[in-house]
Amino acid sequence: MSSPPSAQAWDLPRVGARPSFPAYVAEVWRRRDFIVTMARFRMRAGLESNRLGIAWVVLRPILNACIYGLIFGLLQAGNRPPDYPAYVVVGVFLFEFFQGCFNDGSKAISGNRNLVQSLAFPRMTLPLAATVERFLQFLIMLVVLIPILMVFGHFPSWHWLVMIPLVACFTLFNAGIALITARLTVHVADLTQLLPFISRILFYTSGVLFAVDRILANHPAVLRAYDFYPLYQVLEIARHHLIGGSDYPSYYWGVLALSSILVFFGGAVFFWRAEERYGRD
Repeated sequence: MSSPPSAQAWDLPRVGARPSFPAYVAEVWRRRDFIVTMARFRMRAGLESNRLGIAWVVLRPILNACIYGLIFGLLQAGNRPPDYPAYVVVGVFLFEFFQGCFNDGSKAISGNRNLVQSLAFPRMTLPLAATVERFLQFLIMLVVLIPILMVFGHFPSWHWLVMIPLVACFTLFNAGIALITARLTVHVADLTQLLPFISRILFYTSGVLFAVDRILANHPAVLRAYDFYPLYQVLEIARHHLIGGSDYPSYYWGVLALSSILVFFGGAVFFWRAEERYGRD
């Protein structure tokens, strides 16, 4: 989009023009207090509308773990991994964080259209605020996860500290996913109808409810592909250190870290390139 000749003659900046990527990121960083405040407000507003309030942050994944664990536990019979209840709880709690960022990110722009059309601010703050909101909820879930695992005989140890870098990588990855879905649903509104199905496919294929090495033992090529599946890697690393799950290759950390960085920065650039179109399409 070019400026009119008169604006060029007087060297006037175009209103709403997209800044350079470094300048844009700097502006987003200056709005970090707004991002955190908005995330906290949205979380409180969403929970206060329910009678049980913040309890739903943990009740929802617990109920999902109970329902899915019971059904798939019966279906798998002898293929169930050891310590199946704890196995499912860890998987469901972690995937809930990803799913929340995936779904909320898709509505970050389209669901705040009036705000986007009324005020001038870097739009990236909206999907990032959605990610921070889900991160705050996930911290509550992790606190509740401790006594749940203790019920199943798994007590805190130094191995649990591995969750700190793991959650950091996972949050970066989820933020990138939120940025990508935020832009896609602005351009193609019909994607909002498809994303729940995509989310469900990821849920069933990431190993939340079953041991991949057992179910796919006769499919080595597919099993090999899972070694480069970030969601699966997060679950395997978490289970190994929290409940003594099966060993995982050391390169999982390298693949996960690289995937998180690429998805986040790729998502940021992808979102930034359409900055001028948000609120106008």
